[in-house]
Amino acid sequence: MAHRNPARPLSPHLTIWKWGPHMLVSILHRATGIALAVGGALLLTCWLAAVAGGPEAYQRLLGCLATPWVGIAATVVGVGLTWSLFQHLCSGIRHLILDTGVGYELKANRAWSIATLFISVAATAAVWLYVFRGML
Repeated sequence: MAHRNPARPLSPHLTIWKWGPHMLVSILHRATGIALAVGGALLLTCWLAAVAGGPEAYQRLLGCLATPWVGIAATVVGVGLTWSLFQHLCSGIRHLILDTGVGYELKANRAWSIATLFISVAATAAVWLYVFRGML
């Protein structure tokens, strides 16, 4: 049995690696997946409960969403989930390309990682500008 040097870590950890955009995008991919799963499930459950409760329950939900503070909170959550969707999508496409063996070179990997961030923000802005086009 080989003896382990206790002064060395068992595996590399965050203090050893130099942070880069690829690490951020990897972590964001997991976080946005969780946000989409949990947030989407909660929103879908609320909507289904209102629909199943009949027209009065659905009108109460719409009335609640029409109040200023709830409307602002719903918009913030909507923007966050929209960004999560686009970030997760772009990151997934990046991973799909990496799975083909392309893009592992440092410059290419960095460029693809940064591109996912910019594209997700731009797509989110485009969607919400379209949603609010009548108000601007």
